[in-house]
Amino acid sequence: MTLDTTWVRAQFPAFAEPSLQGQAFFENAGGSYTCQPVIDRLFRFYTQRKVQPYAPYAASTLGGEEMDEARHRMAAILGVEADELSFGPSTTQNTYVLAQAFGQMLAQGEAIIVTNQDHEANTGPWRRLADRGIEVREWCIDPDTGALNPEDLENLLDENVRLVCFPHCSNVVGQINPVVEITALAHAAGAFVCVDGVSYAPHGFADVGAMGPDIYLFSAYKTFGPHQGLMVIRRALGQLLPNQGHVFNADSLYKRFTPAGPDHAQVAACAGMADYVDAAYAHHVGGDADAAGRGAAVHDLMRAHETNLLQPLLDAVKSRNSVRLIGPAEAEGRAPTVALALNRPGEDVAAELAARGIMAGGGDFYAGRALAAMGVDMDKGVLRLSFTHYTTKAEVDQLLNALDEVL
Repeated sequence: MTLDTTWVRAQFPAFAEPSLQGQAFFENAGGSYTCQPVIDRLFRFYTQRKVQPYAPYAASTLGGEEMDEARHRMAAILGVEADELSFGPSTTQNTYVLAQAFGQMLAQGEAIIVTNQDHEANTGPWRRLADRGIEVREWCIDPDTGALNPEDLENLLDENVRLVCFPHCSNVVGQINPVVEITALAHAAGAFVCVDGVSYAPHGFADVGAMGPDIYLFSAYKTFGPHQGLMVIRRALGQLLPNQGHVFNADSLYKRFTPAGPDHAQVAACAGMADYVDAAYAHHVGGDADAAGRGAAVHDLMRAHETNLLQPLLDAVKSRNSVRLIGPAEAEGRAPTVALALNRPGEDVAAELAARGIMAGGGDFYAGRALAAMGVDMDKGVLRLSFTHYTTKAEVDQLLNALDEVL
């Protein structure tokens, strides 16, 4: 089954926006366009329901119901229970809250494992636990490929390890890590697992329940939604960790790790992401399926389309003498997030591409540990080209032509 990109792009107002015509968007790893159902829900909440939710008057009751709808529907797509999904202001903030909770629970001398493949949001907060006497062990990438080897993780695991943190995929390496295998290794050693899904989720929502990690985090503003962080914490761990919310919310699993309280309108608008998945399923597949099944079908459609577009880009850059492709050269098994180390600053090349209608970015993208470990000149950083399922072959061709001119 082929993704209908004409239908897909009709669901995103950005593609009809006059000021964006002629420009191809290749910085989706930094944030995606927003789909129409999210915009509609956000507008409705701000115009009709912008009151304190859950009171007995109509506007308040409806506002609370929309917030609950978002949590229930997104949890169902992710394959978890509704109260195992929390909303917070960002994935970075959610991770800091979790690190605070683990810092209170763990004893000095116990250990956690982090990687140097991560975006700083899923490594910095955990590394700071060293200040509390927690041992921090680093699972290091291969300096040539940027890959994480599960065998190296096995050598780090022992009876002292309580938590293993790693990304579903890196925002510069792009390789998709085997979450199920890694989770099984960690659980067998008695450790919990925290997966940063920020760079994977834009390419299809994962069935977190089937994969098995104890924590899974991602950012809605990268999955066609508002600026919220979504955080799955499975019940066994969520009830074990110390409450980080108000004392009167201690018995509510989805409130235990949101000390600042939710952004009502943006939480409600996240139901628009579920609307989009359901509409995409109905348009492309049809028939009956539960929420996780609909999400899986749409996930597979997105991934197949992206993989087909990605391989020509990888082929075009991997053989250039002046370009070092970060991560795998095969599209199968990696996300369409392509970082290139060049002989000049990535930001400069991004500016040249912008003059040719290509929206891309340059820098280290908060992944300085990974790039430094791979020997990238940090003064130059990388050029990052990232796309998602609404990208077309014509836009990839536009990018390839622009790259020919500037590289």
